Amino acid sequence: MSEPQLVCPGCQRAHPREARFCESCGMPLVERGAELPEPSAARLHARKIKPQYAEGQAVKVAQAANLAQAEFLAGLLLEEGIPSLLSSPIGGHGALAGPRDILVPESGAEAAREALSPPPPSGGAAA
Repeated sequence: MSEPQLVCPGCQRAHPREARFCESCGMPLVERGAELPEPSAARLHARKIKPQYAEGQAVKVAQAANLAQAEFLAGLLLEEGIPSLLSSPIGGHGALAGPRDILVPESGAEAAREALSPPPPSGGAAA
């Protein structure tokens, strides 16, 4: 009976039994026909981030009144592919009700400000 063959789950390239990572793309190898586990919440979160928005130092793009509002804004940014961090004036040890700064990498700052800005007024005249 032959040993199960190892394959790359990304590119489907076959590899010898002693290999651990794909020579082409660097993915960890799995046995052919093996079921892959469901991706974790952290992995699904990371897959949403666009690499072009993940470069540089963290810069402040907005401030939220409290933690709930800050998490909502961070979720909006993630939907646009922009990673973010939440910071409090007391270095992360403040009360839950305190204000939070929303920080993003420099490369994503302009896109984040655009995503968080209010939509332009509609074309209709106000009465």
